[in-house]
Parts: sequence; C-alpha cells; structure tokens
Amino acid sequence: MYKRKRRSLKSTESLVYLAVLIALSYIGSLIKIGPGGSIALDSMPAFFAALLMGPSAGAVVGFIGHLLTAATGGFPFTIPIHFIVAFEMAAICWIFGIMAERMNIVIPAVTATVLNGVVATFISVYAMELMGVVPSAIGMFKMLVGPLTIVSAVNVVLAVVLYRILRDRI
Repeated sequence: MYKRKRRSLKSTESLVYLAVLIALSYIGSLIKIGPGGSIALDSMPAFFAALLMGPSAGAVVGFIGHLLTAATGGFPFTIPIHFIVAFEMAAICWIFGIMAERMNIVIPAVTATVLNGVVATFISVYAMELMGVVPSAIGMFKMLVGPLTIVSAVNVVLAVVLYRILRDRI
C-alpha cells in the first residue's frame, strides 16, 4: 500500500505536476507501438499521477493523454471512438489509484493491465462495430488485444517503478 499525503488539485504545485505529467504523456504519445497508430506509451504518466497525486489526477492525465495519442495519430478510429477510449483511460487510472491506496501494488497493477488491455479494448471495438468503423469487432479485438495488453503492462510497470524510485524525493 502506498501511504501518501493527498494533494489538492487546486494548488499551484499540483497544477504544475499535472502540466508536467500531461507533457510527458504527450511525449509518450509520440512513441507509437503496434497497429493502428493509437497504441503508445502515453498512459505511464497517468498511472504515475494516480500513485503520486491520487485517482483524480491519474484520471485527468489518462483522459488527456489518450486524446493526445489519438490526435498525433490522426484519430484513426474516429473522434467519438477516441473519446470513449479517453473516458475508459480516465476510469482505469482512477480505479488503479483507488486500489493502490488500499492494497499491495501488484493487484492494482494486474487489474489496470487487464482493464486497459482486454476490457477497454473489447468495449472500444464493440463501439467501433456499432458505429460502422470496423466490420467485425472480433477481428479488430484479436488484432489489438495482444499489443494493447503488452503496452499496458509496460506503462503500469514503468509507473510503479518510477514511483518507487521517486516517492520519497517528491
């Protein structure tokens, strides 16, 4: 469990942290991995924000981070789909932050990886099929679930390692 002092998201210091983490999320959004141009290392700062500043900060960085990734890739699956994914990222980062406050970090890390890699992918591709973006949700799911799960695990693990290194220094 991570015992930390909650920071008000209205303080100048917290706004600066948020701005820096959003900027790092943008930089991560430029590191594209896998098919579609929408898989990137943008969520590591969001998971880190959830650990450092709390679930709400993680949600804000996760939401904006995904939109930055989608924008740098030209919104490959349409803007409405990417807003759905951005809300999913916000929810996943929030859940991760809540869980990390209450239990050993392994369970929140695995949960965030599964939610982001499998559950969010299924919801997103189902929405794509309903909107006519893809002809088959199953085919798109099979193509995206592996890379998204791997990249999600990388993002979560990097955030946890970085937090463990920096938590006493920040």
